[in-house]
Amino acid sequence: MISTTVFIVDDDAGIRRSLALLMESENLKTACFASADAFLAACGPKPDGCLILDVRMPGMSGLQLQDELALRGIQLPIIFLTGYADVPMTAGAMRKGAVDVIVKPIDGAVLLERVHDALSSHVLQRDAEALRLQFEARLALLTPREREVLVLAMSGMPNKTISKEMAISVRTIEGYRTNIFLKLGVDSLIELAQQAASAGMPLADIANLPQS
Repeated sequence: MISTTVFIVDDDAGIRRSLALLMESENLKTACFASADAFLAACGPKPDGCLILDVRMPGMSGLQLQDELALRGIQLPIIFLTGYADVPMTAGAMRKGAVDVIVKPIDGAVLLERVHDALSSHVLQRDAEALRLQFEARLALLTPREREVLVLAMSGMPNKTISKEMAISVRTIEGYRTNIFLKLGVDSLIELAQQAASAGMPLADIANLPQS
C-alpha cells in the first residue's frame, strides 16, 4: 500500500511546526510548505494523503490553491484553517469539495479526527480509481464487435436476440462471448457485472469507452 502524507501549507512557521508535531504524535507522515507555490512545485500529479491548508497566505491564497488543484485534476482532500469564521468563504470551500473549515485556535483532537477521515476517504477513492483503470485496460483488449456484444449482453439480451440485433449467427455470438470472458478474466456475466460495479463503471461508460 502506498503511504499517505499529511501536507501542511501555512506561511506561519510556528503553526507548521506544531501541526507537524501533532500529526507525528499519531505516526502520520508530514510534509510542510510555507506557500501554495512551494507545495505545487513539490506535490507531483498524484499526491497521496490530505492537505491542511491555511486560507489566507501571501501570494496564492488557500482558496486559490484549491481552484488550481481542481484545474490540474489533483484530487486531494483539503482541511482549511482560518483565523475567523466566514460563512460565504466556508460555504464556497465546502461546495468545491473541502473536507472541513476549522477556525483557529485549533482543537488538536478535532483536527486529528478530520485528518483520519480525510486519509481514509482518499485511500478508498485512490483504490477505486485503480480498479477502474485496471478494468478499462482489460476492456481495451476487446474488438469493436466484442464490445458491442458485451454491451448488449450486459443489458440483459439473450444470445438469440443479440444475433438478430447484429444480424449474425448465434454460434458467432457464442464465440464472441467466449473471447470476451477470456480477455476479461471472468467466467460469467454476473462476475463481469460485479467487476464493473467494483470499478464504478456503469453500462453506458462501457459502451462509450474509446477503442484502443
